[in-house]
Amino acid sequence: MKPYHPLFAGLLALSGCASPLPPAPPSAPVVKLAPVVTEVQSARHAGDWPDWPVEAGDWVYRRDDRGSVALFGPVGQNAIITLRCDRARGRVYLARAAAGPPAKMVIRSSSMMKEFAASPTGATPPYLAAEIMPGDPILDAMAFSRGRIALEVEGQKAIAIPSWAEIARIAEDCRA
Repeated sequence: MKPYHPLFAGLLALSGCASPLPPAPPSAPVVKLAPVVTEVQSARHAGDWPDWPVEAGDWVYRRDDRGSVALFGPVGQNAIITLRCDRARGRVYLARAAAGPPAKMVIRSSSMMKEFAASPTGATPPYLAAEIMPGDPILDAMAFSRGRIALEVEGQKAIAIPSWAEIARIAEDCRA
């Protein structure tokens, strides 16, 4: 075995000829940032839609010059959902409080599911609305759903609302 000690000793001696490193700049104070916590609302609840919590609020029915309207939401606040019978146009409009571009709206009841195109209404506050023919079976399915209906709109939090008699009243108003 050949000794390598003289070689290492020579390299060590040469390294001593190098100029020392410049002094380190003074260190900046360390700033500890608090973690950023963002709350991301899921567009969909966990579990099956019949198990979702029902939005707080009540349905209110009234007639006006255009036909009739049922509003759902917390008392004393803007409606979360409006269901309107526009007699002049012969259509039912289901609108959800939401801002955004045209989107897909899915309505789920205990007996059926149906998808509609929803468009901004131009109202303030903003709503996205779907046009439904008065004879569409989804209206009956909504009226007779077992306790709740689910509404899903692309880009918005999915919600469950109670199925009350006001839905049937709007459908009947437009069919008469």
